[in-house]
Formats: sequence, C-alpha cells, structure tokens
Amino acid sequence: MSPRAAVHDPPHPHAYDPDVFSTAYERVLSKWPAPHSSVTVPTPFGATHVNVCGPADGPPVLLLPGGGGATSAPWYAQAAALSRTHRVHAVDLLGAPGRSVPDPGRGPRTLDDLMDWLGSVLDGLGLGGAEVDVVGHSYGAWIALHHALRTPARTRRLVLLDPTQCFAGFRPAYLLRALPMLLRPTPRRVRAFLEWESGGADTLDPHCLALQEAAARFPALRPATGPRPAPDALRAFTSPALILFAGAAKAHDARELAATARESMPEATVTVLPGIAHHALPPALPEATNHLIARFLD
Repeated sequence: MSPRAAVHDPPHPHAYDPDVFSTAYERVLSKWPAPHSSVTVPTPFGATHVNVCGPADGPPVLLLPGGGGATSAPWYAQAAALSRTHRVHAVDLLGAPGRSVPDPGRGPRTLDDLMDWLGSVLDGLGLGGAEVDVVGHSYGAWIALHHALRTPARTRRLVLLDPTQCFAGFRPAYLLRALPMLLRPTPRRVRAFLEWESGGADTLDPHCLALQEAAARFPALRPATGPRPAPDALRAFTSPALILFAGAAKAHDARELAATARESMPEATVTVLPGIAHHALPPALPEATNHLIARFLD
C-alpha cells in the first residue's frame, strides 16, 4: 500500500478519539462541586493534571484513582463530601488515561519512580512540608500505601478503598476474565468486563462507564508495578488508617482480605461494604460512607 493511500484510509473503528474522551471527561467532571478548578504540576516524569476544590486554607487531601482506565473525574461524590472541610486534590495518574502528559520515554516505570513522581506532585502543589491525608482506590490505594509506608511523616491519615496488591493478589478467574480487555482493549470489551464485575450496567454510573469506554484505546503507558508491602512494614505502621473493602468485588474475596488486613495492620480500621463491586467505585460509595471518610479525616 502506498503512503498516499494510507493517508486516506478510514480511521480504525476502535481508535482513540481525543474529542470523545474529552467530552466524556467533562461530563463526569461537571458533577464536581462548584467551584472547582484544575492545575498542572510539572514533575521529572511529565506534567500532572490535578482537579482541585474546597477551601484554599483547608487541610489537604490527595485522591488517587485506580488503574484500568480510571481517571480523577469519578471522585465527584467524595470531593463533595470532603471539600466542606478539606482542600481536595484529585490526580490523573501519569501515563494513564486522563489529562496528565508524561515526558516521552520517561514515564514512571518502577515503584521508586512512582514514589518520586508522587513526591514531586506534592511539592508542586506546595504541600512539601505538610502532612497530607491520602485516599486511594485499587491501584491508587497500592500507590498510597507504599507512599505512606515510605514517608510516614508526610501522611496524616490514610484511606484505602478496595485496595489491590496490598494484602493479596488477584483472583485467577478475575484476571482471566480481564485478559481480553487488557491485551486488546475496545469500548465493547471494557463495557462487557465492567458490567460483569459490577453485576450489571445499572450498578455503574453511566457517564463514568462512557468515560472508561472512551479511554479504551488511550495511548497509555504500561503501569508501573512492584511488590506488595512488606509484612513488617505493615505491622509497624501506626498512622490512622481506614480500609474499606467492596463486599461484592470479584477481584478478590473481600472478607478474607479484610481478615488479612486486620492481622497485617492491627492499628487500622477495616470494614467490608456489602453489595458494592470493585469497579463501581468510587461513585457507588453510599453517601453515609462518604461522610464516614470525611469524619475520619476531619
């Protein structure tokens, strides 16, 4: 095929469309409490997009989304609850779907890179010398926990929302079901997987689902991974921590994992939320649970 012919080829039906993604992102972001704004934080690994709301003089809280196409936008319900008292900073992970832009060839590749990146984000937000409350979901909870263990002086309180790879691995059946979406993501495969894990489309925020469909072919980098936290480090962690497990999650057995978390972090408060799936979070959190998180951080 000649180069000239290739120029006129129709786009692939599942190609990433930045306009569709941006529209879907804005639709979810419109659910955030007013007023809200955004900032771009330069880091050694690229420019990090952060959605912000709440009183400028409020204690800072950082929200870290999960992986698999998640962004900072679906934290809207938690932002509404927390912004009454806190200055909320919700981060688009660098190299993942969202509005953060990694430095070409220099995105975070290791756990150490992620820790350096997160430290740079906090410094860029003017929080380098402050204790920060950190809330993370899934992969974001894994990042948050490692950050808290490495730099306890920078973490005031920690909330882990259905954390993955923190206390145990994924169920094999979950990984097997996710494999087609991970190897060759398409909007249809993303929707099918999320509906399977959550128990049906009616359990998902339709606008958040549309956003993850739009992110199916986002030019994302391979996420940085690493080990689970060391058992000795978990037992030694004494900062206030709240760990909430999704009772209907298919990624793991929530009750078994909760028992492991209680044994691993005896100082933490651990709760199982019945009837909630892993990928329905964070929008599916009941209002009472959002207020519980706010009271815990207040």
